Amino acid sequence: MARTAREQFTDEAMPHVRALLRTASRLCGTREAAEDLVQDTFLQAWRSFHRFEPGTNCRAWLYKIMLFSHSRSRRDQSRRPFQVDLDAAGEKALLFEPPTPDAITAASVRAAFDALPEPFRLAVLLVDVEGLTYREAADALDAPIGTVMSRLNRGRRLMRLALVEEAAAYGIGVSAQGDLSRRSAFGAKAERKRQ
Repeated sequence: MARTAREQFTDEAMPHVRALLRTASRLCGTREAAEDLVQDTFLQAWRSFHRFEPGTNCRAWLYKIMLFSHSRSRRDQSRRPFQVDLDAAGEKALLFEPPTPDAITAASVRAAFDALPEPFRLAVLLVDVEGLTYREAADALDAPIGTVMSRLNRGRRLMRLALVEEAAAYGIGVSAQGDLSRRSAFGAKAERKRQ
């Protein structure tokens, strides 16, 4: 007996809701915005489900839709002026100075991750956090697999450098100084090329 489109969609797409929501939370920053993004993703997926080829990777297809929707919403947001209501913020919130931690925290890792340029951040998010294969990430990002591997390598290196510098600022001995010396050597090489 032939399955209906709704049954196929439920079987193929719905098992990926949690993974998409987790990724959307990292992309958007808030749970509410992530839920909106996932809802928009599934709405777009349902509307174009007739174009989905059964037997192909539905997870990568959903990630591709979600990343496209996220890019579109960011583009739309960038066209709107940013407004902040300073009257709503209390005086204590404006004067608060957080203490300096004596160890690298999850917040430090999150800050290093958030500081990555978006192409690198997306590659790290899809492969290292969400566990997609290079091929699935390449399909989701609509980029060649070599580009994804390059972005992933650069993203990992930038995070490692940010965390090494932060650890050094806290006086934590770091064994990854090779990265700093490589970066210094790279900087010197780049400086010579500019001259």
